[in-house]
Amino acid sequence: MTPSETFDMTDRVAMVSGAGRGMGRAMALAFAGAGADVVVVDRDEESNQQTATEIEGLGRRGLPVSCDVSDCEAIEELYRTIDREFGRIDVAGNVAGEGVLAEPTEMTRDQLLEAFNGLVIGRYVSCREAGKRMLAAGRGSIINIGSLASISALGRRHLSYSMAMGAVVQMTRELSTEWAGLGVRVNAILPAQVINPGLTQRMEADPHLERMFLGGIPAGRMGVPDDIRGLSLLLGSDAGSWITGALIPMDGGNLAMNAGGTPGWMRAESADGFESGGGRRG
Repeated sequence: MTPSETFDMTDRVAMVSGAGRGMGRAMALAFAGAGADVVVVDRDEESNQQTATEIEGLGRRGLPVSCDVSDCEAIEELYRTIDREFGRIDVAGNVAGEGVLAEPTEMTRDQLLEAFNGLVIGRYVSCREAGKRMLAAGRGSIINIGSLASISALGRRHLSYSMAMGAVVQMTRELSTEWAGLGVRVNAILPAQVINPGLTQRMEADPHLERMFLGGIPAGRMGVPDDIRGLSLLLGSDAGSWITGALIPMDGGNLAMNAGGTPGWMRAESADGFESGGGRRG
């Protein structure tokens, strides 16, 4: 089998939430580029339609569906739409969802529930609905987007987000254990800081924030949405047929780095200085 055949997704049907922009868009386009038809899901109908149009340009069907991933009934209707339009679901990419920033001493019950509805409950309902259909077919792959916040703490008022991501990780483990012997794989990708409009806005408001992030990323750069393409294909295609229950960091080395390690930006600046002084890198 050639490498292209290993990652081939021709005629499979994938669903990706948060597909209007960022990592969701990158995942959806990766699946379409490998041959899949893709149900693209987002609350922003304009950006969602743009992604669907790009998928059509790749020669595959892109079906845009407007859906709030914190609305359980809307998610159930989403899967009924998939039944009507395609009659199958092979891959489910649960990307969309937002946390709530709040001081731990001031966070309300409603704020905590808001975070859990979007990041945990909605993902569970999507996993449940995709899982029922995949179990009936005897195969399928579910990909949950988690975060390194499920493993280490972020601080900066991210308590509800980190709690929710911890639940997503454990849900992924449990479902993978329940369903692995029945042909359904469930994995999670755990990104560090990936550039998106909200993060860009925060970094523009605080000129020190980007340098702080880079201090914990040995690779010396922030993540970009397209970084998720390769992992998406690995987990969504038969290339990952024996991978389930995995929690895969996508973090430029953040998780591996000791708190006292040399930041990536400092290493890059040091190497550049050495080169400009007549030395060599390596």
